[in-house]
Amino acid sequence: MIRPIYIYVHGFNSSPQSMKAQIFLQAMQKRGQEDQVLIPDLSHCPAQAMAALQTLVEANLSTTVVLLGSSLGGYYSTWLTEHYANVRCVLINPSVRPFELLPQYLGLNENYYSGECYELTTEHLEQLLRFNCEAVTKPDSFLLLTQTGDETLDYREAVDKFAASPQFVQSGGCHGFEQFEKMIPTILAFGQGRVELPEVRPL
Repeated sequence: MIRPIYIYVHGFNSSPQSMKAQIFLQAMQKRGQEDQVLIPDLSHCPAQAMAALQTLVEANLSTTVVLLGSSLGGYYSTWLTEHYANVRCVLINPSVRPFELLPQYLGLNENYYSGECYELTTEHLEQLLRFNCEAVTKPDSFLLLTQTGDETLDYREAVDKFAASPQFVQSGGCHGFEQFEKMIPTILAFGQGRVELPEVRPL
């Protein structure tokens, strides 16, 4: 049986303490598989965040790496999946074009979890552009989980970009992805190379 490494890639202004990260870690702890989970605390600087993620992926080239990319983390995860042969990716309400959304946050920001204050600059947006993948060339390596009630992102952008990939598109919900815990069996199956989507029920 494949014993993949799962890397949770958090979003903008988030942290390893985010709800989905902790739900996934606790589920893996109950299975005695917490050693397969990595949840890095990523820098607000895109170049530094990507460097940290590449270090983790390259440390695990001998096994399957499954990225759980949430929001901005989905954008980073897309680039990594396109560039590493051993990587698969579960996208959770992913940001497709964050360099168009984030200009409204230029200037001082505060991390929702740590309280860290930092400045988002135009250089950071330029760094984001370096990781843009206009086309998806490995559609079978992606699984899209999205909810239409996302109040932050237009879910249709991800549906369109990953049209050739398996998708779970649920009516309602929110950007945080309601009832995420119900998707864990689907995520674990995908880590084993299977697509096992549950029945889609509106929220």
